[in-house]
This record gives sequence, C-alpha cells and structure tokens, in this order.
Amino acid sequence: MILALAGGVGGAKLAHGLARVLDPSGLVIAVNTADDFRHLGLHISPDLDSVMYKLAGLNDEVRGWGQRDETWQFMEMLGRLGGEDWFNLGDRDLAIHMVRTRRLMAGESLTEATAGLCRTLGIEHVIAPMSDDPVATMIETDDGVLPFQHWFVRLRCEPPVCGVSFEGAAEARPSPPVAAALARDDLEAIVLCPSNPFVSIDPVAAVPGIGEALAGRKVPLVAVSPIIGGAAVKGPAADMMAQRGLPVSPVGVARYYDGRIDGLVIDEADAKLAADVEREGVKTLVTATLMKTADDEARLAEETLAFACRLSG
Repeated sequence: MILALAGGVGGAKLAHGLARVLDPSGLVIAVNTADDFRHLGLHISPDLDSVMYKLAGLNDEVRGWGQRDETWQFMEMLGRLGGEDWFNLGDRDLAIHMVRTRRLMAGESLTEATAGLCRTLGIEHVIAPMSDDPVATMIETDDGVLPFQHWFVRLRCEPPVCGVSFEGAAEARPSPPVAAALARDDLEAIVLCPSNPFVSIDPVAAVPGIGEALAGRKVPLVAVSPIIGGAAVKGPAADMMAQRGLPVSPVGVARYYDGRIDGLVIDEADAKLAADVEREGVKTLVTATLMKTADDEARLAEETLAFACRLSG
C-alpha cells in the first residue's frame, strides 16, 4: 500500500507512473485542493483534474494542462462579450467543472464527486482530494495578499512572493480515503511526487491529521525533487526557492523539508550534489527524473518505490 501526495503537472506524471506499476488496491493518490476556487459559478479543481486527465489518458502533453484536442469556443465568446476570460476553460474541460459543480450542489462531498468522475472516465485507482473542506492557498506579496490562481494565472507569478498561507487549513479534516490510507497497517511508503513544495505539498501537510501522521510516520517518506539542473521543470518552484534564500537545487529541497523526508530522488544532472543532500540528513537516489514518456514515468515510479523499500530495510 502506497500513499502518494501530488499536485501540478509533475505530480500528475509520477502519479500516472505509480498507477502503471501498482494495482488499484495498492495506491491512494492524495491531491492538493488548496488551488481550488470558484470561477464563473463553477467549482474548479486544477490539480485534481490534472491527475484525472493523466490517468484517464485525456491530458494534453504539449501544454501540460487540460485535455488534448481541446476547443475554445466558450472562451472566445466569453471574451467577445467582455466576460472574465483570464482563466482558460476549454470546452471539454468545462464539462468536467459543470458536472463536478452539480454533484457538489446536490450534496455530494468533493471525494464523492471525484470518485464519480473517475468511474465515468474509467479510472480504477483512487484519486482523492486532500480534504473535503475548503482550503485556499493565499500568496503574500508586496502588493497585498492574492488568491493563488490570481497570482499564478492572472498575474503570471510576477509579484515576488513574501509568504504563503493556507486559509481554512486549521479547520479542515483529511478526506476519508486519505485518512484511511494513513491509518492502514499495510502502508509501506509515502511518496511526495515532484510537485512544488510550497504550494502543492505544504497545503496537504497543513491539514490537521495529515501533517501529524506524516511527522509520526513509521514508514519511509520519499520525495522526488522538482528541481533539475538549477531550474524547475515547470512552474514557479525555482523562483519561490530563490526568494526564500534557498539554493535552487536538490540541496535546497532537502533543506526546506528539514527532516520531514527520509529520502530524496534527484536527477543525474545533479549527481555531484548527492553528498551535499546527504549532509542535510536525507538519503539520496540518483537517476533520470525528467519524465518525457509514459515509460519514463513507470520507470521512475519503480525506482522510487525500490528506493523506499531499501530505506525501510
């Protein structure tokens, strides 16, 4: 039994690799939902959708987000009418948000709505929100506090980040699938996918019951570095590390997690930093971590799981 924490494109890729090498009964993917927001009257869950689309084989490999073969007639007309068109919603993507919103309005939890969508899309593995309660990532900048999507999409990550907080996290509870996975006697390892530590992994750990379980774990917790060769593969993780005074490298990742992980998987491009990572008190596996194909994803998943197995003895 493996619990994976995921968010963003890199998280979705490794989650897909884990799903290829593990039976549905042996994997729970806990997804960051602090990026969720209401837009145009719809409940948007960007990270849940990225993981769902990837496991369903619907994702757009070129853009890295959304569905392939997407059309944009809704957005074109919305812009023509002077509507709020800064957040792109493809026509196929829009259908997912519509169905999710209707399920939530009918009284389903986010866990139930997600499970229903997964069944319809033919996904057998468990994809679960970190919590059914609302949590919102808030970005603190010199211009004030911004909701995550306004900073990330509308302002293109341009305002420098002074801090990050998670509104509602203190009152949130783990979703039932995540709580059950953390409590299972046969849990063998916890994997942090190569997701942004600050805005994809930290929100999950901020939920009471999850953070404590991670800290008191009896199994290895292994992370895959989102930084390769001094840069993030995608997204603002590198800039956020630099703004915090951390080295933009696997050393900075290990230092930021500060004892919260047992092992870190780093790319061959950073092999010379392995000893420095280990001086941070973190065991290291050096391998190819850039996932260009589905086979890359499965191979990295297998190597990460074998690494966790070695750490557990």
